[in-house]
Amino acid sequence: MQFAARLQNVETSAIRELFKLLGKPGIISFAGGFPDPALFDVDGIRMASEHALRDNPGPVLQYGATEGWNPLREALSSHMAKKGITAKPEEIITTTGSQQALDLIGKTMIDPGDKVIVEGPTFLATIQCFRLYGANVIGAPIDADGVKVDALENLIALHKPKLVYLVPTFGNPSGAMLSLARRKRVLELAAKYKVLVVEDDPYGELYFGVPPPPSMLAMSDQVPGSREWIAYCGSFSKVLSPGLRVGWMIGEPQLLANAVMCKQFSDAHTSNLTQAIAAQYLGLNRMDTALAVVRKTYAERATAMADCLRKDLGDAITFSQPQGGMFFWTRLTAPGADAAEFAKRAIEKLVAFVPGAPFYATDVDRATLRLSFATADVGKIVEGVGRLGRAL
Repeated sequence: MQFAARLQNVETSAIRELFKLLGKPGIISFAGGFPDPALFDVDGIRMASEHALRDNPGPVLQYGATEGWNPLREALSSHMAKKGITAKPEEIITTTGSQQALDLIGKTMIDPGDKVIVEGPTFLATIQCFRLYGANVIGAPIDADGVKVDALENLIALHKPKLVYLVPTFGNPSGAMLSLARRKRVLELAAKYKVLVVEDDPYGELYFGVPPPPSMLAMSDQVPGSREWIAYCGSFSKVLSPGLRVGWMIGEPQLLANAVMCKQFSDAHTSNLTQAIAAQYLGLNRMDTALAVVRKTYAERATAMADCLRKDLGDAITFSQPQGGMFFWTRLTAPGADAAEFAKRAIEKLVAFVPGAPFYATDVDRATLRLSFATADVGKIVEGVGRLGRAL
């Protein structure tokens, strides 16, 4: 068979490939980016499902509007208002997870050869998605406060990218949180250079103490001319259930119109049933209580992982303590260290993580690795990090 040439620009996910190695009995995995299923609000989702099917079963089980289930768009408008974001229901489209929103942005914005700037490191699937549409993906350096805005401006001025993609709050894989000052500066860059900034926000609700700064979309009224250059992607996958596959996008009207047109060609519409369940769940006012449990649990696990990394790996590794999200981004300190080789030794010790190299579009740092604490309880974290220490 002669497959599309665009497939030569991408490869299978390193994370998905790693999962093939995780079938060994007794293995402890810090590899996945999954939420802990033990923390799902099953009772609340069951109640929402029953209400959705009881109150209006015909439309819920029928084909629906590509733009989304209107009761959910109305609920999302109210949900966003609590975050300081003003968005009318018609300014929101629902998607099959925020991953589809990113794919729709790729379809609507990227021509072969276009340049796209992402954080280095960033969400692996975004690099793959944008490359699939022929983008030349360029990494911008980050630190614990997120993307370095001076470097970002230099890259924008040099490359004139079609868009900039950021995960500003507890990024995957970095765990970094873009500071308030840098968020405003990014908005200023968007308005100055008239470049679309995609704000991906799947982890913003997973803070451990003080809430993070407002989203860039919420701050856009402080920077004249910036609102039209922000596309916001949200998701319930990390805070409610990934199995629902419910995400959404807020953006400039023509961007949304083109995204809806492309969505018509791919899946017609996101499941009315899961959209109705999400809308009903928001109406039950259980989200804050459920999130409080998740935040407390993840905070305890993050603290335990930090303590164990210091004790069992010591100076062999460096990291910044995450203030939210699901990940530690760490770096081996030995000269010439390769996290992929470390991963092989770790698997032999029955513990798994993801090497950092695939998360870079450019300027790869092979000494980096990502550890997720979300699905391992404190006991497994203690044992698993101990095994990492023995694998050094």
